[in-house]
Amino acid sequence: MDIVGFLKSQFICHLLICYIFIVSGLIINFIQLFTLILWPINKQLFRRINCRLAYCISSQMVMLLEWWSGTDCTLYTDPQSYPKYGKENAIVILNHNFEIDFLCGWNFCERFGVLGSAKVLAKKELSYMPIIGWMWYFLEIVFCKRKWEEDRKTVMQKLLNLRDYPENFWFLIHCEGTRFTEQKHQISMQVAEAKGLPKLKYHLLPRTKGFAVTVQCLRNVVSAVYDSTLNFRNNENPTLLGVLNGKKYHADLYFLLFTIGRRIPLEEVPEDEQECSNWLHKLYQEKDAFQEEYYRTGAYPAVPIVPPRRPWTLLNWLFWALLLLYPLFKLLVNMINSGSSLTLASFAFVIVMGKFSER
Repeated sequence: MDIVGFLKSQFICHLLICYIFIVSGLIINFIQLFTLILWPINKQLFRRINCRLAYCISSQMVMLLEWWSGTDCTLYTDPQSYPKYGKENAIVILNHNFEIDFLCGWNFCERFGVLGSAKVLAKKELSYMPIIGWMWYFLEIVFCKRKWEEDRKTVMQKLLNLRDYPENFWFLIHCEGTRFTEQKHQISMQVAEAKGLPKLKYHLLPRTKGFAVTVQCLRNVVSAVYDSTLNFRNNENPTLLGVLNGKKYHADLYFLLFTIGRRIPLEEVPEDEQECSNWLHKLYQEKDAFQEEYYRTGAYPAVPIVPPRRPWTLLNWLFWALLLLYPLFKLLVNMINSGSSLTLASFAFVIVMGKFSER
């Protein structure tokens, strides 16, 4: 292991990264709170400001993937569609197989300049979580309780509110609803058999109601639906801890605009809820076929492109690091100079416990 790799694996570095993220995140949440006064005066200015503030938080996590771990990200897509990415609103269907699916989704949002305005369909409980959850609240993220009878009206209203959003955005949605496991897959295929639906080998059955409502509410606002399938080479199973330790992964994303190598505008997606549901099930059958092809050949049937990495995630992190590490180091120096045995013992205890927890 080289010296850089050794430093990336050290608990003290992880502690400093977490410190920067937590403190900067709370500062940004506090600033976001004050932007509420703009909502009744100038709603669009409120939105634009919060897109930039949200970027300051989410880009720190993308920085870990791009710059800290140095993960390679390859996009397989139609070259004719590539120039449209980031230039239009889109619904992005993501598979949900890995712990860092969301982080890879954010990574591609960043590379096409829509990270600050990226939307998701998230669990209601996340809205109470400091930093990320509070950031999402100010971004007008669509929260749901996963009880469709209660959610339908709320979700529709939140989606309709996005119709006049001033920034280009991608609406990221995991139609499977939960991360793929063998146990969940068995249960999902039992449901497929009971309902007379085609069985899937590599995916769970999609939950169609949320997708259908999203399409219905964002019609004429969103230009296209992007179907994406994420895989990692060499059977890698990436984790957040691995990224934090600086481990490099190799992500391959198959990014098509419905269907195979062809862009289909959103208005061509069926409006009727049942027809839209059938359309989504057919899509997941195609996704299964693409996954089979990837496992067989190690590549997707499209042109590989590596979107350029932008410097802004790193510059944002360096700004917060310089701003927040100086007072921290000054405090630590003053504590050490105080000569308090209790203070020194407490500091040593934190380091030892951190090293122990890593094992």
